Parts: sequence; structure tokens; C-alpha cells
Amino acid sequence: MTDPTPTPNGSPAISEQERAEALRRVNRSPGRILRVAWEWAKSFQVAILVFLFVRAFIVEAFKIPSGSMERTLLVGDFLLVNKLVYGAEVPFTGKRLPAIREPRIGDVVVFQWPQDPTKNFVKRLVGMPGDTLAMEEGRLVRNGRVVREQYAVHTDPGIDPAAEEFRWQRNHLVRTAAASPAYHPSRNNWGPIVVPEKQYFVLGDNRDNSLDSRYWGFVPDSLIRGQPLLVYYSFEPDSGVREPWLARVRWHRLGSRVH
Repeated sequence: MTDPTPTPNGSPAISEQERAEALRRVNRSPGRILRVAWEWAKSFQVAILVFLFVRAFIVEAFKIPSGSMERTLLVGDFLLVNKLVYGAEVPFTGKRLPAIREPRIGDVVVFQWPQDPTKNFVKRLVGMPGDTLAMEEGRLVRNGRVVREQYAVHTDPGIDPAAEEFRWQRNHLVRTAAASPAYHPSRNNWGPIVVPEKQYFVLGDNRDNSLDSRYWGFVPDSLIRGQPLLVYYSFEPDSGVREPWLARVRWHRLGSRVH
């Protein structure tokens, strides 16, 4: 190896070997950056795939938009919903994975609204296929027995509206003296009706402020999406303060189980 020849200003000149090494380092840098970027991209893709898998088959987040399930669930609650328990639907196939168990009386369930499957509802399952259901002065009667519902809330018991939406029940009435041609169902008084096969009857816990099966009918088992596990976040949306999702967090509800 020869010493570099000094330049006219007295500084040592760069040798051919040093110049070649410098060029190699410069040419190697973009390749290294590209390799690092590619590794990050692969990691990101894997994370997205894991997220989509978990969301489709295991657990999904939902927000409570109305007060139909108060006191059990509040407006502003964010839920994690177990989709495996009733058999998660395989996207784009119309088929479902095997269920861990079937829905039961008393389960809080997330389902697609039969009148508009793009919307998800959360209610409590109170009627199984084959059950005979009625309501007398706001009290649920199942298979001839009054049901004790500690979770049910009646915020306006003095009013009992009768609407045309209840007329669907006529096709499912038990043919007894109670189910005469003069049948006039209302919010707090209706039935007895029989739940068809592969369908469920659901009610909101806030009985006087809930759009549920009393108004629009049964829920097919194919529309059941899952069971809420817990409240992972909650805030008071109508608190009148700026950014209530930060300022009015319901800390005591975080992590609470849904039952």
C-alpha cells in the first residue's frame, strides 16, 4: 500500500482504496434502509392480519349508543364482545364456527337488528325457542310463571302505550280465551305468544325506554353476534363539558363485567 500523495494545499490525498471503500458504504446505505423498511412493513402486515383475525373470530369492540339497557349498560360504555361463545361467523361465507355453547335465558347478547342488519343491538335474552311469553302490568311471564328480574328497570310505569308495532304478535298468539280476536297489545300488557324454532325473544333492561322484541319481533339465531364480556372504557357523553371522553371518564366502570 502506497502513501497518498499530498494535495497542493498540504492535506493528504484520498487513496484509491479509501475512495472505493467510501463508495461501497454509500451504495450499501440505501439497501440497508430498504431492508429495514421491508422488515417493518412485514411486521405491520402481520399485525393487521392478527387484528382482523381477532376481530372476526374472537373479540370485537362495540359502543352503547342508547339507554335501553340501563342500569346494566350506560350510554358511553365501550364493550368487548366475545364472538367465539356462540360461534363466530366466517366472513363472506355465511357459515359459522362451532359454538362453545348455545345462548341461554338471561344472557346479554349483541345481535344484528332484524329490520336492518347493518345495525347492532344489545339486549337481554328472555325467551328461548318454544317458550310461551306474556307481560302483565310490566311483569314478564314465561311458561306460566312470573319471572323475577332484578336487572329490570321501570322508569315510566304509569304509561302503557299501545302502538301498531305490536300487531305482529297476533300471528304468534296462543289460541286461548286470553288471545281473543279483540287482542290489543301494549308495552306493558301483551301475549301469551310462542317463540318459534331457531329464534329468540329479547328485551332491554330499561323496559320503558327500549326498542326490543315487543315492537319488531323475534331475533333469528343466525343474527346473534356475541356476548359482551366487560366494559373497557366509559364516559358521560352528555356532560356539557369539552372533550368529555377525557374529562368525564367513569373510572369505576372500567373493567366491569357485563351480566
